[in-house]
Amino acid sequence: MTHRQLFFQHVAQTSDFPLALEIDRAEGIYLYGHGGQAYIDLISGIGVSNVGHRHPAILAAIQEQLDHYMHLMVYGEYVQSPQTRLAHALSQTLPAALSNVYFTNSGTEAVEGAMKLAKRYTGRTEIISCFNAYHGSTQGALSLSGEENFKRNFRPLLPDIRHIQHGHWPHLEHITKRTAAVIMEVVQGEAGVRVPDPAYLRAVRARCTDVGALLVFDEIQTGFGRTGTFWAFQGFGEPIVPDILLCAKGMGGGMPIGAFISSPDIMGVFKENPILGHITTFGGHPVSAAASLATLQTILANNLYQQAEAKGRLIRDLLVHPKLLEIRGKGLMLAAGMESFEVLKPVIDRAISFGDQPGQTGVITDWFLFCNNAMRIAPPLTITEDEIRQACGIILQALEG
Repeated sequence: MTHRQLFFQHVAQTSDFPLALEIDRAEGIYLYGHGGQAYIDLISGIGVSNVGHRHPAILAAIQEQLDHYMHLMVYGEYVQSPQTRLAHALSQTLPAALSNVYFTNSGTEAVEGAMKLAKRYTGRTEIISCFNAYHGSTQGALSLSGEENFKRNFRPLLPDIRHIQHGHWPHLEHITKRTAAVIMEVVQGEAGVRVPDPAYLRAVRARCTDVGALLVFDEIQTGFGRTGTFWAFQGFGEPIVPDILLCAKGMGGGMPIGAFISSPDIMGVFKENPILGHITTFGGHPVSAAASLATLQTILANNLYQQAEAKGRLIRDLLVHPKLLEIRGKGLMLAAGMESFEVLKPVIDRAISFGDQPGQTGVITDWFLFCNNAMRIAPPLTITEDEIRQACGIILQALEG
């Protein structure tokens, strides 16, 4: 049987129309098929490959760690240098208050941990998230989702969840002394890359402080340089510091890892009543932690996040076409809006299909969970100007039909 047949028979599917590209290898911004097909990955595996595929520094870090050890013990029991070095390096990128890191396997698990932490620390039960927000697919994280279509058939979910409109000032009054936490994407991702007014984020911070609620910034898509600063919240002028910060995706250089980060005071509540208030077997796996540290160091050493804004501007300048109504976003996190899904979908399909033709290169793009009339554009931060020109030229060709 072919791999394609095995894929459809034995790998659980989540839609009736998976992309089903067969990839043999990947390098930099490119994916390659078994038959020599070439595709530019213009979405970084959905925000994961911020330093590109198989970056040499990441491969070297993984190999070095493999020569020492892999899994040793459940999280938090042994002193493991990959974890300690990564936790310290993360704290160096953040305000002093955010110095305590709890490692997880994924972004969804970081969300789950933050929800527990906020409830335990505040003694409150209400959690507020935003309409059209996406924070993950597990029961707790799904409860935060602001799109009913994704939740309807999985109820009952967590009680005491309230939604507000991202960027809508009057809804701030819903944040009260009943609220344990407000969990918010700094830049909304699956809503179609919605960038808020900096004054709004400051107002959310102030309101949370006034009522004693914790502010949780979900930087699972935006962290590690995606928006032009290392963390997106650092790119809105006067520092707007959350009580808990979530990260994953681009954090691992292609390896699975996530984290929620807070102060020692807040994180300390997991130590008692009950002891082991949050536990994980594989969170902060040594190989993933080593890869993450190499990713962080690569982004900083090469100033990749500082280049994101200029590269994003180049994409905006090049993608001019009557079918493109607007391009919005920040850094290399962009959404190219079109009239409808019916206009967008054939463009996405044509851009990919070029890779199946001898001597041509395809471009992999996508749409958003809660915004199906906009093209997701979020290439690796390592993409060069020449590669941007190549990718945009292919998209323009696809727009022509």
